Amino acid sequence: MSEAADLSLSQLTGVGPKVLEKLSKLHVHSILDLAFHLPLRYEDRTRVAPIASLQPSMRVLIEGRKIGIREVMGQRRSLLVTVGDATGTLTLRLFHYSRGMRTSLENADALRCFGEARVGAHSLEMVHPEIQFGEHDLITLSDTLDPIYPITDGLQQKSLRKLVAQSLSFVEAHGLLEPLIPADIEAEFQLPDLLQSLKRLHHPTPAQWARFEDAPERSRLVIEELLGHRLALLERKAIRKQKPAPRCPLDTPLKARFSAALPYTPTAAQQRVVAEIEADLDRPEPMHRLIQGDVGAGKTLVAAMAALPVLAQGHQITVMAPTEILAEQHRDAFKAWFEPLGYGVVWLSGSMKAAAKRDALAQLASGQAAIAVGTHALFQNGVEFADLGLVVVDEQHRFGVHQRLALTGKGGTQAPHQLIMTATPIPRTLAMSLYADMDMSVIDELPPGRTPIDTRVISARKRDLVAERIGHLVAQGGQVYWICTLVEQSEHLAAQAAETSHAWLTDALPGLTVDLVHGRMSAEQKQTAMEGFKQGATQVLVATTVIEVGVDVPNANLIVIENAERLGLAQLHQLRGRVGRGRRASYCLLMYEPGLSENGRERLQTLRDSNDGFVIAEKDLELRGPGDMLGTRQTGDLSFRVANLARDRDLLPVTAQLAQRLLSDDPQRAQKLIQRWVGSRLIYTQV
Repeated sequence: MSEAADLSLSQLTGVGPKVLEKLSKLHVHSILDLAFHLPLRYEDRTRVAPIASLQPSMRVLIEGRKIGIREVMGQRRSLLVTVGDATGTLTLRLFHYSRGMRTSLENADALRCFGEARVGAHSLEMVHPEIQFGEHDLITLSDTLDPIYPITDGLQQKSLRKLVAQSLSFVEAHGLLEPLIPADIEAEFQLPDLLQSLKRLHHPTPAQWARFEDAPERSRLVIEELLGHRLALLERKAIRKQKPAPRCPLDTPLKARFSAALPYTPTAAQQRVVAEIEADLDRPEPMHRLIQGDVGAGKTLVAAMAALPVLAQGHQITVMAPTEILAEQHRDAFKAWFEPLGYGVVWLSGSMKAAAKRDALAQLASGQAAIAVGTHALFQNGVEFADLGLVVVDEQHRFGVHQRLALTGKGGTQAPHQLIMTATPIPRTLAMSLYADMDMSVIDELPPGRTPIDTRVISARKRDLVAERIGHLVAQGGQVYWICTLVEQSEHLAAQAAETSHAWLTDALPGLTVDLVHGRMSAEQKQTAMEGFKQGATQVLVATTVIEVGVDVPNANLIVIENAERLGLAQLHQLRGRVGRGRRASYCLLMYEPGLSENGRERLQTLRDSNDGFVIAEKDLELRGPGDMLGTRQTGDLSFRVANLARDRDLLPVTAQLAQRLLSDDPQRAQKLIQRWVGSRLIYTQV
């Protein structure tokens, strides 16, 4: 029997309508989908751990004799069972237990328990562990690690394990796993059988899992997964290009008028990227281009120049940013550039007054306003455009797929062109894998006048010295950002809250104006604080990471980042880019709490040694991995189950070439790979 995607799950024992509904929530619609529903992690029930070896947070199997049992009434009733082996004792704590459970525990002698060790009042505890009763020789240990699968409400791990095991047996019995990697690639990488590789991943022994990183079985699955994802992205690109889009040839006179008003000449890198965009816009298919540029590379000017051909043809454009502070800067820049040319700019944000919002919406719907700038409010219901031709999205990874789709869907019968901008440098490894559906441009040159930033690492114990340094710097005419990672104090995080730091700095710097801005303030409060800093009335601005992107105050030449060890390198680099925008010597102080880990030390050292965002991004990928580096993954975005882009970067060129080969030589095989590894998650192909 050949591989088929429509093999009904109802053929498996225990699968009725309710289970089918739950499995569909996991994007499992067929027996093959179930076989490729891979574990997130494993639990080891193959060996018994001595109680004395336990450390907090370890999930282990222990066994011992029951020493005692007692009920504690307190604020919350609980049953405490003391278990001991030859090495020590452990407390089992149960909050929910029946009379029968208590009786069984009272009568038990030998217990075997699996759970997570936690710090208790007097010793380590396990809260509600899995408990087996009986003599040791009557309880059989497992030979393989227990898989922990992604689950949904109403579907337990034990039930899902049985269903996955059934699916693997069914697939093997009917010969369903068609080999989809070409034979020459299998031979070159000495790839083992797919079914055996899959079975090992579902149920490895501890020894197999310890070697799995370097095992050929893992390579087999990684190559397939990378290939399936890349093919899905290329298919998404092909689908997008089938839609009609407004053709917008270059209007040379308008571009000349725009350029003549600029007080500077764009860099060669900016001009090269603008030319690439102009070529895209001169085609009757939608542009979908990602613009990468390090902090301060001039992406906003590139976006403005991209708007010129679109506006010249009578179409509207919209510019969306993730924060009001960044969106306001875009609004001010586009007003300064385009209103003298006769193009109206309107503003949309969630904090607008109702009357102002109605006026802005009316101008967009009638076509009176050519440009809309704003935040998430742009893609909400009720926002209608007369003729949307270009969508510019800044820091796109902060928006979900459905949000971007809602905005691009406002283009009417034609698809608007899309220009995506990011100041987070994306390592080539990630770009090849996650953005294969986009054309990509890099602004790899900074405008003249950018000052190199002297970055230093300092202990939080030297806060008083830092305050003294701030006083000297402000006396010379400079301004300072002081960045905190929390708005309010937390008992669980060793981070100074912005409000606490603001109070401390106000006391430590008498005679200086210290202001505060954070995400929980109203738009008017944030605007007032930022304006005071921009105008020089405020010397020190205490802020959370709301000022990470977009804020441009050339006179600011020192940024202090508290608890720098808690932030990723990409975010730290973004924050550092708030200074070095004027002619003053600029500094960044990365302040860490005592007890810095070796990994934390290495990360901060990387930032101290380099101002190159792409070098920093590669190191961030190596140290933290792609998911953490890019932030929380949005709904519908790609995620990997076996592959690790940092670890498997050497396989990316192979899969990139192989994807093109399959698309041209064997598109049916390409579709099967997409179905196998991406399946119903193809919702994102519509974006």
